[in-house]
Amino acid sequence: MNLAELYHLYSALVYNLALQYTQNKQDAEEVTQDVFIQVNEKMAGFRNESEIKTWIYRICINKSLDFLRAKKAIKRWSILSARSIDDTKGVSSVSDFNHPGVQLEQKEALAFLFASINQLNERQKTALILVKVEGIEMEEAAKVMELSYKGIESLLGRAKQNLKLIIDKSKEND
Repeated sequence: MNLAELYHLYSALVYNLALQYTQNKQDAEEVTQDVFIQVNEKMAGFRNESEIKTWIYRICINKSLDFLRAKKAIKRWSILSARSIDDTKGVSSVSDFNHPGVQLEQKEALAFLFASINQLNERQKTALILVKVEGIEMEEAAKVMELSYKGIESLLGRAKQNLKLIIDKSKEND
């Protein structure tokens, strides 16, 4: 299969998964582009040890997490720079939440939910997004994350528990 065929088959899947992580259309487009650049670069080395879809999922998750880490580092550096220039300026921590198809009245609730999900550790967040948001089967999620079925179950259980704690704590602070 060539890159054009892979892009045609999997670009929507990659974009939607990247959007779950970045929660911003432009960032998801950038991650999607990065994913297919890597697919193109690594295609010759693909050994068919897993399905191509699983391989592309893994690349997308890694690229999304790398993107978020880089964005966080830039934000942290910007905050430090801004504080060193003028300590009296406040720094906003509100994320740029721009998810298509969300009705205006639901946007705030969805932004709160994703902000809560973003507080989970990377593995719990990935398991939750793959199974509950993307709707892929647990077996496929296990392959993507290179875990056993029980490992995914365990991560999902902990993710749900931690998400409930995060939401409950947030409600107490309101």
